[in-house]
Amino acid sequence: MMGPAERHPAGWVTTALGLSLALTLPLVAPAVAWAQLGPVETVVFDAPSVGRTMRYDIVLPAAYHDPARADDRFPTLYLLHGAGDHAGSWQSILAGAPSARDHDLILVLPDAGDSHYVDWVRTYGEPEGWERYIVDDVRRHVEATYRAIPRREGRAITGYGMGGHGALVVGLRNPELFAAIGSQLGELLWAREAADRLRLDGLALPPVAYAPEVETARRREDPSVGVPGFRSLVDRAPSGQPFTSAAEAFAHDPFRLVILVDRNRVPLVQLDGGGTIQLLELSQRLARVLMDADLPFVFTQRRGGRDRAEWGPMYDDVIAWHYRVMRRALRGTDVTGQ
Repeated sequence: MMGPAERHPAGWVTTALGLSLALTLPLVAPAVAWAQLGPVETVVFDAPSVGRTMRYDIVLPAAYHDPARADDRFPTLYLLHGAGDHAGSWQSILAGAPSARDHDLILVLPDAGDSHYVDWVRTYGEPEGWERYIVDDVRRHVEATYRAIPRREGRAITGYGMGGHGALVVGLRNPELFAAIGSQLGELLWAREAADRLRLDGLALPPVAYAPEVETARRREDPSVGVPGFRSLVDRAPSGQPFTSAAEAFAHDPFRLVILVDRNRVPLVQLDGGGTIQLLELSQRLARVLMDADLPFVFTQRRGGRDRAEWGPMYDDVIAWHYRVMRRALRGTDVTGQ
């Protein structure tokens, strides 16, 4: 049974169980220059899990270069992009998040193509281990190169669309690595829909035939991606199949993972619902599953969200929330009261 609720600014209601629900909030992005975040470093490195050179962008907090804090390490938030996007796609989003650099927090923006952040079971050519790429290749490179805190309490992961699904699945399949996980407007049925197709003796991802003009556009390279051989939509789509059985697909279904994960290790979950009616309903459904399982989480329902220009204020809130969770975890306090 829930205890008395504690009210906070901006419509937040936090129960004694640590379940936080928010009133519907508007998404209105102010005009803020990307430069406000400070320098963004682009890192190109060898990623053995996917057999290629890859890229991540990184934003360091202002305090990182303070000589008085030269020995300090900082918590890290991994931000996963959506389908059709890349690491640089975060620039326009974070430009509308004026408080993103106010925290002593490292932001890591990995590029992962249209991989859905899973280890593909059937591949043709190079390996397609995109979950291992995030948790092994990117994480280890960041922690070896920068003063990132190399333990669970100092890591969180979240993302939008495909990246929202990916952040939940990566976090729930590797709960020993992350204190908090999140999804904004997440495409949460991707693995379950793949399982349904496989149970009907189909393929997880059926082949798609494109009109000639569409195929030409899919092969057009985008120089802003910055990774040779990974600049077109065709190159950025893994070859093969992510799953070959319904069981493999269900092992990446966030609705199941939140039930199966070790309750003593489950990361704190943050969900943002908005965008289309379908995406909102998916976030609401997952929130109900978490509530029924008596797991602590935060759910925010927002107006709008279809226009990417509206996402900046959302990520102001998201980044601040993940930072607070990690700070509490690093102090050794209970983080479920967020």
